[in-house]
Amino acid sequence: MNECYYDKRMDFFYNRTKTATADEWTGAQLIGVLCFGTFFCLFIFISNSLVIAAVVKNKRFHFPFYYLLANLAAADFFAGIAYVFLMFNTGPMSKRLTVKDWFLRQGLLDTSLTASLVNLLVIAVERHMSIMRMKIHSNLTKKRVTFLIISVWAIAIFMGAVPTLGWNCLCDITACSSLAPIYSRSYLVFWSVLNLVIFFIMVVVYVRIYMYVQRKTNVLSSHTSGSISRRRTPVKLMKTVMTVLGAFVVCWTPGLVVLLLDGLNCTDCGIQNVKRWFLLLALLNSVMNPIIYSYKDDEMWATMKRMICCSSEDKSQERRSSRIPSTVLCRSTDTSGHYIEDGIIQGTICGKGDLGDKGNS
Repeated sequence: MNECYYDKRMDFFYNRTKTATADEWTGAQLIGVLCFGTFFCLFIFISNSLVIAAVVKNKRFHFPFYYLLANLAAADFFAGIAYVFLMFNTGPMSKRLTVKDWFLRQGLLDTSLTASLVNLLVIAVERHMSIMRMKIHSNLTKKRVTFLIISVWAIAIFMGAVPTLGWNCLCDITACSSLAPIYSRSYLVFWSVLNLVIFFIMVVVYVRIYMYVQRKTNVLSSHTSGSISRRRTPVKLMKTVMTVLGAFVVCWTPGLVVLLLDGLNCTDCGIQNVKRWFLLLALLNSVMNPIIYSYKDDEMWATMKRMICCSSEDKSQERRSSRIPSTVLCRSTDTSGHYIEDGIIQGTICGKGDLGDKGNS
């Protein structure tokens, strides 16, 4: 029967796996990492708090897409908390941690990253459902959106707790990985492959959305006179999709590949030299998400600026504003719902009947 090592401190596992850790994170390097991490954590907290507050405050954002967007911001906010915990439990502190403390540290990271990833997938599916049905907004009710949000966090918490629940190497020390010295290599393979598969699904979903809108635009262009806004619509969509996918590829893929190599016990891959930088790169996704999903939306940006300037919402000024809200903000007076043709033909301008009074938008 294998011996279990629940009572050991982390220095036992780091030394056994010959993992170069904490001793390198001293002096100026440790201070630099803490300063760098603190800056990005503050940005994560502030920017994602503004996104959540904007969705709550502005009634134009009371749609399924924006509820999911707020949940994504909450996941990124949680990632900032996880990273703060990591910063104060890394370097010389790593080897002094107990097994439970180390599981907590990694569990917070796994939970936050999984929550962000699954939420991105749900947003992609929601957009696909809406556009393929030629509607600006999906038919998701608040109850269904609430169920989806709860499901996202349930999956994230479960994935973060899986190693603690037993999928670890504490009773089979020969199966320990080098990057995560009390995680089983089989778990790292499972976790990295699962996330890469989710990434592939997201790519397929967004490619289908882009191809559909491009095809629809070409059909409508042959029946309508050309306009600048219509010609720019496919380009705008392509840029948005490529920004989302590009950010995910850059921030997530390197770290997932490194985890996969470690799970496959690649001893000559030099993964120890890049692990900490790829972790920081993955966490940058929480910094980039508010920019990609929120700041490009004029109405969202205007709402956040008003909150930053501590000015109360002036509805009359909002009606006179010359800023053009994004397509997803359009509200229809027709109970049958919006159709995507309006958004394609007019770009980011709402179709007839949108927002009650088109002239005041």
